[in-house]
Amino acid sequence: MSRASRRRYHQRLKGALNNQFLGQTLARFQTHYRGARAAGFEGMDFPALATGVGEAKDEAISRLPELFEQFKAKAEAAGAKVHLAHDAAHAREIIAEIAARAGVKKVVKSKSMTTEEIFLNPYLESQGLQVTETDLGEWIIQLRHEKPSHMVAPAIHLSRSQVAELFTQVTGEKQDPEDIAALVEVARQRLRRAMLEADMGISGANFAMASTGTIATVTNEGNARLVTTLPRVHVALVGLEKLVPDLNTPLKILQVLPRSVTGQPISTYVTWITGAVECAANEGRKELHIVFLDNGRLALSQDPVFSQALRCLRCGSCANVCPIYGKVGGHHYGHVYIGAIGLILTYFYHGLEAGQELVKNCLNCQACKVNCPAGIDLPGLIKKTARLVMAEEGRPLKNQLLRRVMTNRSLFHFLLRRAYLAQKPLARGGRLIRHLPLFFAPDQEFRSLPVVAAEPLRDRWGRLAPIVPNPRLKVALFGGCLIDFVYPEQAEALLKLIEGKGIQVDYARDQSCCGLPAAMATEEETAQEVARQNLAALDAEDHDYVLTLCASCASHLKKYPELLADDPVWAERAGHLADKVIDLGSFLQKEAGLEAGADRGEAVAYHAPCHLCRGLGVHDTSQELLQEAGYDYRPYDDEEVCCGFGGSYSLDFPEMSSVILERKLARVAATGADTLVTDCPGCVLQLEGGLDQLGSPIKVRHLAQTLAEAKKKDGGS
Repeated sequence: MSRASRRRYHQRLKGALNNQFLGQTLARFQTHYRGARAAGFEGMDFPALATGVGEAKDEAISRLPELFEQFKAKAEAAGAKVHLAHDAAHAREIIAEIAARAGVKKVVKSKSMTTEEIFLNPYLESQGLQVTETDLGEWIIQLRHEKPSHMVAPAIHLSRSQVAELFTQVTGEKQDPEDIAALVEVARQRLRRAMLEADMGISGANFAMASTGTIATVTNEGNARLVTTLPRVHVALVGLEKLVPDLNTPLKILQVLPRSVTGQPISTYVTWITGAVECAANEGRKELHIVFLDNGRLALSQDPVFSQALRCLRCGSCANVCPIYGKVGGHHYGHVYIGAIGLILTYFYHGLEAGQELVKNCLNCQACKVNCPAGIDLPGLIKKTARLVMAEEGRPLKNQLLRRVMTNRSLFHFLLRRAYLAQKPLARGGRLIRHLPLFFAPDQEFRSLPVVAAEPLRDRWGRLAPIVPNPRLKVALFGGCLIDFVYPEQAEALLKLIEGKGIQVDYARDQSCCGLPAAMATEEETAQEVARQNLAALDAEDHDYVLTLCASCASHLKKYPELLADDPVWAERAGHLADKVIDLGSFLQKEAGLEAGADRGEAVAYHAPCHLCRGLGVHDTSQELLQEAGYDYRPYDDEEVCCGFGGSYSLDFPEMSSVILERKLARVAATGADTLVTDCPGCVLQLEGGLDQLGSPIKVRHLAQTLAEAKKKDGGS
């Protein structure tokens, strides 16, 4: 991406962030969605359902050419005409030719992201056709000459006043923004007339069943049924990935799709269409054309990594839970497809120029992954897509430096030690740097930054960690960069917590960064080399646990087997390590047996690190420990929402990081808590820095420090 292009993209983001209405609307939407979705899946095994859908889709994706031929034979035997479009231009030409042969003048459409993908409307209008979107939201944005802001709720970015103003222009009559029923009636009258007068209806399809030649649509508005039944010509534009063998796969998908879209058990309309039907307006039979779109899908289906992107059900849930989408909306967090899936598909469907700005804008918070009803590893694919983009753009200087530093542990640690000396003048004797030179870190004034420790953990360890005779457990402590060089006191708190528990804790001096920063920068080879260094240092086989106080490190360490899958020797060692990795809260609950503490009257709120609650699947452990220790725990709605740190993300996208942090801190402050507790030193850095800049009295503590403090006050050593 050129410097000018990058600057324009960041300016667009800042413009969206300054839109107060947009921010409030998206915040309400995401809060409501999380509750509705949770209620929709209550009592159901969502991970098992998502795995089942993913497996069924993968099986179909591996057979697309075969399923297409089977579908074509069945559909054409039932009176339909089936076409295969190789790319977007070919699809537009096929549909325009169908319209020309049938003498079509007026076209109505139901909601279809695939037609958006090929920019169908402008093309048909250039051919002299009158095209009307019949979904209410799609019609509104069509009148405004905009793209959808969401795959399911395309006009979510607009207020009632904006819609009323638009309808005033359309009707020539003043519309009241408070009279919702009247606004809906304006749309109903206009759209019903368009549907009754149309020669052609264009729809998409959620499924295309090869066994019967049947297509199906899943909708909540009746317009799709009218579009597919009233006009004498019906054209369905369908992505090849919608092909399924038979009814079994749609029935699996229908268990998760409506719940993922709106929280509903089932959508209002599920419509199945097989072949041409009777049509009085067309002298007996309706003309049905089904146009399958390739546009890169067949190539993707053969890719062992990216084929899973074709599982996408177009539910929009990856956007609904994304903290970035929740601040800027689809027009700035997507091209045609929005949300996490859009960061991937944009590059493959619309090329480098369209995708290069988007693909880097990911926090890696994992929310999209755990909420995807098809089990797509969206964060992983985003990073792999970014790697493809980087291969075309060229490796930036910061990546070259990152590789040189991280693969040389001695150099890496030398630079961290020297950082302390460089920071001293900026800290002015304190533990936080409140003002950085602008040339060094532009737009970083939203948080203070911690000073690198004068003495890292590795240098303190010899005098801190006692030798435990005949230990009942041997634990290898993985420090990670921040605990080792910035927050060694968090590891000291751990030792106080487990004192007298018969636990020997070892700290290998040859350990280095976990490698997550390299993975986030799409430097896969660097991440692999760092993983090998840590595997050699930690000696997992000689320990009962590999314990880390950093949730991000723990989550990444567990990915070592995947990272080194092509290296049989190291992959086996990685598997042994991954099996023994554990976070602090889980370790304390399982092995440390902390005593219940007295009610200490201190109110605490908790921030769940992304890589703890989603990366490791640990949700309530830390909160339970805090309550057992006697703290007044204060829950809040956004407890598991990202704080906006994301490692280098907060440096690359400070405008996004700051507003995500701002919302988090506002929610925490509303609890009335005295202390904010978390399990990740990166989150400590972000949260403490933000609160310091606000002048807030709320303290930020790692879980280890908070529990150690409680033990000390209760008379522990």
